[in-house]
Amino acid sequence: MSKRIIRKVAVLGSGVMGSRIALHFAGIGVQVLLLDIVPKEAADSTIKAQRNKIVDDSLQDALKSNPSPAYHKDVAKKVATGNFDDDLGLLSTCDWVIEVVVERLDIKRSLYEKVEAVRTPGTLITSNTSGIPIHLLSEGRSEDFRRHFCGTHFFNPPRYLRLLEVIPTPDTDPAIVDFLMQYGDLYLGKTTVLAKDTPAFIANRIGVYGIMAIFGLVDKMGLTVDEVDALTGPLIGRPKSATFRTADVVGIDTLVKVAKGVADNCPTDEQIDSFTIPAWLNKVVENNWLGDKTGQGFFKKTKGAGGEKEILTLDLATLDYRPRQKPRFASVDAARPVEDLKQRLQMLVAAPDKAGEFLRHFHYGLFSYISHRIPEISDEVYRIDDAMMAGFGWEIGAFESWDVLGVASTVEKMKAAGFRVAGWVDEMLAAGNQSFYKVQAGKRLAYDPATKTYKEIPGGQDFIILSNQSDKIVWKNNACHVYDIGDNVLGLQWNTKMGSIGGDVLAGIGKAIELAEKNYKGLVIANEGPNFSAGANVGMIFMLAIEQEYDELDFAIRMFQNTMMRVRYSSVPVVVAPHGLALGGACEMSLHADKCCPAAETYTGLVELGVGLIPGGGGTKEFVLRASDEMHEDEPETITLKNRFLTIATAKVATSAHEGFGIGVYRKGLDEVVMNQGRRVAEARRSVVELSDSGYVQPVQRKDIKVLGRNGLGALLAGIHGMEQAGYATAHDALVARKLAYVMCGGDLSEPTLVSEQYLLDLEREAFLSLCGERKSLERIQGVLKSGKPVRN
Repeated sequence: MSKRIIRKVAVLGSGVMGSRIALHFAGIGVQVLLLDIVPKEAADSTIKAQRNKIVDDSLQDALKSNPSPAYHKDVAKKVATGNFDDDLGLLSTCDWVIEVVVERLDIKRSLYEKVEAVRTPGTLITSNTSGIPIHLLSEGRSEDFRRHFCGTHFFNPPRYLRLLEVIPTPDTDPAIVDFLMQYGDLYLGKTTVLAKDTPAFIANRIGVYGIMAIFGLVDKMGLTVDEVDALTGPLIGRPKSATFRTADVVGIDTLVKVAKGVADNCPTDEQIDSFTIPAWLNKVVENNWLGDKTGQGFFKKTKGAGGEKEILTLDLATLDYRPRQKPRFASVDAARPVEDLKQRLQMLVAAPDKAGEFLRHFHYGLFSYISHRIPEISDEVYRIDDAMMAGFGWEIGAFESWDVLGVASTVEKMKAAGFRVAGWVDEMLAAGNQSFYKVQAGKRLAYDPATKTYKEIPGGQDFIILSNQSDKIVWKNNACHVYDIGDNVLGLQWNTKMGSIGGDVLAGIGKAIELAEKNYKGLVIANEGPNFSAGANVGMIFMLAIEQEYDELDFAIRMFQNTMMRVRYSSVPVVVAPHGLALGGACEMSLHADKCCPAAETYTGLVELGVGLIPGGGGTKEFVLRASDEMHEDEPETITLKNRFLTIATAKVATSAHEGFGIGVYRKGLDEVVMNQGRRVAEARRSVVELSDSGYVQPVQRKDIKVLGRNGLGALLAGIHGMEQAGYATAHDALVARKLAYVMCGGDLSEPTLVSEQYLLDLEREAFLSLCGERKSLERIQGVLKSGKPVRN
């Protein structure tokens, strides 16, 4: 089969899913044609704007939505719009046609007939349906159409939910399936899961069962909406939206529709009774309380007596709304401080109180259900876990959770409680296999029920999981582990709250570089978990400042600066692979790396001004250095400096790695966005090898950085004064901004001067230390510590 290249994609249907799928493709650089129906009132019109009103309005609504479905503002330029009546012929120029129209078999089939009349043979044609059997959609179409047709089920919102289920029919060419699995992974950044053509496929089948089972436990145990959401969210590694909030977001009517679909189409499902809609849920739908789309569902936003916003919760017994209540469970209070999810889960499920009872029954039911879904919906356990993590945002999959709780002991407890497991699980245990997953020689294996053996999970070389390298630990301390990740490259990760960077982490970075310089080609710095790092340990800074230990504080800042300079000026390449939050000190680390391989979903920026400080780990220095390199004769030097100054002064955060280039954190032509978060470590390792093999030479510290002195300082101070006078900045904001301006201009120099990096680092550190003595700065730091949230703009 010849190499297939996707240059242009057509998306048929511009609703919530269609418009966002279109923007996701545009975000990776593909040209997109987005089509929809002509409005009835414009049927006889010849004015294009009127005939394209539905598709144009849908695209604009998507672009205005929050969170943004686009990686950056220019994405929309790659999306052309049109309608089915006038523009269907343009499909002949497309390499892939994705159908996302209303969920009706007759409408989809009618559209396919028109598509086939204009489609170029060999063009991919897929459907995003979530409820119609894939094989029914292609009936009656040509052989070429059927060979190139299958289901590609994206999850909403497609930018943020990483699951892409690929569902072939018996007629689908296996090469097409392989292509879609690879393309979705490599280019779209998706966890591609091969699913069977069964009702609700994989993620929705398991996910909706889980929600319906919880609804059953609500009735059985007399639980409230607030109690359930407190127990089924981040506490057990699930999203903040937990159960009832998720239903509101998805649409309660959609949830009911999928549940009824499973009940109607899966008569042999041993848990079919779980999909029976409770009376209170039917009443909620009858009342048109469908969630966010109708303004109320299980939650309702109102205004209190004082005009403040208030969220009310639905009482399922009375169907009245009442103020939210914070549930209290002794087991939850004991488990919440435990950072390690697996340890926390073990504590919660073993708890003797009501929360423990609920979580035991929920997990026992879930484990029973997933065991019986093999081989019905999937032949492999890891595909079910992948689908739930990528589609529903679970931190660990269901089979992995079972491993955490102990498969054999849990099966014994399940049977005692009246829950059955599938026969293959009993066979697995009887053969002496005690878990669904295991790590062997650094490779992650999953139990295969068909062959009754363990098999390596495909793609292991491309998806390096650092914690799976436990047999390849080279060095460790209380926070960090350094691994040999292959290809003569070291990998460093640390395990601290929110990935915060303190003394142990800085020591770990220094040690990892030292080890790499002796025996390896280079170093990759990356972390697992939801985020790379929320920045420096502000708690340590606060304690030293409040106790006026300024010598210790000076030492800590010097250590941070020196470590970042070590990242820049080592004799081997250091590549940083951030994801999620990469703020403050983590951003400074990225600025000093030889190369960055950020995941597409990386949120980065120098946010220190949010707590009344300036970047003190070399971030301010690095922005001055880059401003110096960017100065051109055809543009006033103060403009270049001002742009860099404003990025720090407004604590600007890029909401994607692509935006990170726009705010000057990442460098065009050098740093590289990795669409699939799971590939970032492997890509960073490849970059280390490339840099090393191409003759990497240790850089020399810069002494030619142009600073503008009073010329630049006057312009910046005038702007700060204007912002303060207009009420856009407080007196303290203005004080911090003046300190920042002083550093970025190189101090009170009489004329533009060339200075060294160390000169700027010293200015930066002095300004940082002086701000640590300001009461307002300490109050802001204390506020961040109390909130438990990272510093954001």
